[in-house]
Amino acid sequence: MKVADILRVKGGTLFTVSPEQALGEALQTMSERDIGSLVVMDHGELVGMLTFREVILAVVKNGGSVGNTTVRGVMDDHPLTCTPETEIDEVRRMMLERHARYMPVMTQRTLMGVISFYDVAKAVVESQDFENRMLKAYIRDWPVDEPQNAQVQS
Repeated sequence: MKVADILRVKGGTLFTVSPEQALGEALQTMSERDIGSLVVMDHGELVGMLTFREVILAVVKNGGSVGNTTVRGVMDDHPLTCTPETEIDEVRRMMLERHARYMPVMTQRTLMGVISFYDVAKAVVESQDFENRMLKAYIRDWPVDEPQNAQVQS
């Protein structure tokens, strides 16, 4: 299974923010849309990711408020990315190694979507459920072998 399979099911809705936008405005968007990340774009280029992890760190560092902080001041400016052709097993490994919950999907320099660890886990579970059903059907329909040494009685 590839990342493209997840994007096909998930759809292409993307929420982005500019690096100069106020962090408070970005949080408002995340809250209104019930999303855990925003892709940070500058002049059509991916420049970072803003996730609840960066937000929490910024709020704690700033004594419980966002103040006048901009997105650029807290974003991950080297986000982990993948392509639509990346295998799901590779994405799982990459996300686990970096503790990444969100990953932009890129084709060259074009943003194709964002997948979350939830999306990956859901795809893996659905794939395993399908495989499990196929195996059970195969076992249920297993042909019964005739005994090979059976003699024909005359």
